[in-house]
Amino acid sequence: QVQLVESGGGLVQPGGSLRLSCAASGSIFSIGAMGWYRQAPGKERELVASITSGHSTNYADSVKGRFTISRDNAKNTVYLQMNSLKPEDTGVFYCNVYFTASWGLAPSVKWGQGTQVTVSS
Repeated sequence: QVQLVESGGGLVQPGGSLRLSCAASGSIFSIGAMGWYRQAPGKERELVASITSGHSTNYADSVKGRFTISRDNAKNTVYLQMNSLKPEDTGVFYCNVYFTASWGLAPSVKWGQGTQVTVSS
């Protein structure tokens, strides 16, 4: 079994910052890409940022220049630093992780439980 534990969400004023963390643990042989998704009220879940095992990153246009994704492979943890937050960033943020449980197995994907981010004055 693999578990993802997210933390760092909360209420912040426009222009403020938050840092999300997502730590993976359990039966993990290797971790590939890691990412953060956002689901705003009444909308579909969308990709915010992703990072490969080699630290190549990809961002949604709406967060470029404001958000930074990073990872610590030794800790199996992915981070999302969010600066200059806007009300439209509000939503539930989910991390996801592609991993293999054992050598030779096909990758699986695991989703975190979600953490609420609310940007409001």
